[in-house]
Amino acid sequence: MTKRLLRILSALLAFTLLGAACGDDDTAESPTTTTTEAPSGDMSDDDVDDEDMADEPGTIVDVAVANDFTTLVAAVQAAGLVDTLSGDGPFTVFAPTDEAFAAALEDLGLTAEELLASDGLADILTYHVIAGEVDAATAISLDGQSAATVNGAEIAISVVDGSVVINGTSTVIAADVAASNGIVHVIDAVLLPPA
Repeated sequence: MTKRLLRILSALLAFTLLGAACGDDDTAESPTTTTTEAPSGDMSDDDVDDEDMADEPGTIVDVAVANDFTTLVAAVQAAGLVDTLSGDGPFTVFAPTDEAFAAALEDLGLTAEELLASDGLADILTYHVIAGEVDAATAISLDGQSAATVNGAEIAISVVDGSVVINGTSTVIAADVAASNGIVHVIDAVLLPPA
């Protein structure tokens, strides 16, 4: 019953964020496209129309909303990080799935409400973010090394059976999801910063 409540709460919070993000303007919906083709030939800014703009990926927050990362989106909103992750970047975000958040809540003995109200929420979220773009090929080349996160702590990167693993516990299950201000890698477990 707790998981069902978590999913309902997460969906409601994500819907609220989506509605707030849309506002009163008439912009196109966030695209779900993960790659963008380069236009052929030279184009000036005057030659770009709304149809061309629809092919471009949105910000990291737009990508999270469009791809149903409801718990992550709710957490980003609760931590006040929407503007930051919608900023210029570039950023690399390791985005836990809703299932990863549900497992973390169970392991930590927390409810979704307790997590969203936690003083450490921003620290947890920024531990999932690297300043700059780190695509899958670069991450693979960092096997055995560490990388600094926006949180200030480092994550350990390893390659196990061809998959990128963070801190020995979280595997990248989908890589190189393009955003206008960075890259998103989907992971199967929430990363917790060192105490």
